[in-house]
Amino acid sequence: MSYYDDPGDSRRRSRTFPFFTIVAIALVSGLLGGALTIGIVSTIEKNKQFSSSQLTLNDSSTPPVNVNIDSSALPVVEISKAVGPAVVGIANFQTRGSVFGGSGLTEAASGSGFIIDSTHGYIVTNNHVIQGAEKIMVSLADGRNLDGVVVGGDAKTDLAVVKIADTSDLTAVQIGDSTKLQVGEPVVAIGNPGGQEFARSVTTGVVSATNRTLDIEGESSFNLIQTDAAINPGNSGGPLTNYSGQVIGINSAKNQEAGFEGMGFAIPITDAMPTIEQLIAKGYASHPALLVNIDSRYTEEYAAQRGWPAGAYVAGVSAGGPAEKAGIKIGDIITKVNGTEVSNSLALTRELFKYKPGDKVTVTCFREGTSEDFEVTLGELRS
Repeated sequence: MSYYDDPGDSRRRSRTFPFFTIVAIALVSGLLGGALTIGIVSTIEKNKQFSSSQLTLNDSSTPPVNVNIDSSALPVVEISKAVGPAVVGIANFQTRGSVFGGSGLTEAASGSGFIIDSTHGYIVTNNHVIQGAEKIMVSLADGRNLDGVVVGGDAKTDLAVVKIADTSDLTAVQIGDSTKLQVGEPVVAIGNPGGQEFARSVTTGVVSATNRTLDIEGESSFNLIQTDAAINPGNSGGPLTNYSGQVIGINSAKNQEAGFEGMGFAIPITDAMPTIEQLIAKGYASHPALLVNIDSRYTEEYAAQRGWPAGAYVAGVSAGGPAEKAGIKIGDIITKVNGTEVSNSLALTRELFKYKPGDKVTVTCFREGTSEDFEVTLGELRS
């Protein structure tokens, strides 16, 4: 089963997943063979300094729509008018062999994005939309096709920022607060399903659920927004907005399993912004790291059979890394971080996401029948 469609067809580009892995999630990012290096991105990095010359947010000339949904007005129409001009198409070109035996740049992937800073031409999208690109083409609502430059991308959060040089007559989105979303709240998705042929398609729905988790690299780092607004191949990287026309999510994945409909997922914008700001300011995202390898074969079922606790099984420890310095060893089972239980590697990743490099955390491990606490100063990995 693949999380992506066949890369040979740009009209079927999306990020998909088998539905039932939501219940039993194994690993997050960096999976190689049976082990995982836990180098976690901090999505809540504190004390960052950004000058106004680096990032100008919420600079759209169009204020939030603030439509009274109880009136006779048509809120989705107003939202489309306000947000649509800020939505872009993104085409990923890579060198591939042609049918005539030669080679050249061909479209390997396509998706969506939205302008977050009209002054400097910054565009937010998914990392899997631009991954491996040798050339980026950005298609604007006014018909312009411009070269894009990848400012930074981060596979561990599936976030990326692209920049265009021509910033004339750009419209930026308004950023909302995804922490205030309520289940049942109406939302609007805008994007380019199938590429430019269906550019800036608008679909509507509600917030079906919050705090959903998926076993997909990047998306597994967040508690996702679930929506029944249609999310199709090519929508990846596009905005999910509330009924005030504010972006509250980044459309990133959908369930394409036969028999299931209306199950799309978006990265909450409030959780994504710290990483986006890092990518703009530094060109990379900073990851707090334990520097241990986790064996994905250690499941809750396996642990129960042996009478051991659920957790993340340490299969390797990097020499001189934070875990080794703290005394964590191969064979330890990490069961808690600062007192919060972790049942598997995904839970461990999610818990570490609350911190940043340099933070001190207490890691509880099960070793030879007893639990032991280790004080760890988290290291840093860069995307």
